[in-house]
Amino acid sequence: MKWVILIAFILIIASLSSAAFFLIRDRGRTRNMLRALSVRVGLSVALFVFILVAHQLGWIESTGVPITRTVPR
Repeated sequence: MKWVILIAFILIIASLSSAAFFLIRDRGRTRNMLRALSVRVGLSVALFVFILVAHQLGWIESTGVPITRTVPR
């Protein structure tokens, strides 16, 4: 699971970098930047849904953060 999530993050960063490249090179005259940003949003949503489904199917388990209440002295 760690590798799948890591690869998804790398693809998201690559798509964001490509959008920045097209912004600089094309100066917004073509639709390349919009396409790259759309791919980034799609990958981010897909990763979020994948993590939710993987948790529901038991492929990953949350460790949880213990909630402690601190009492002022």
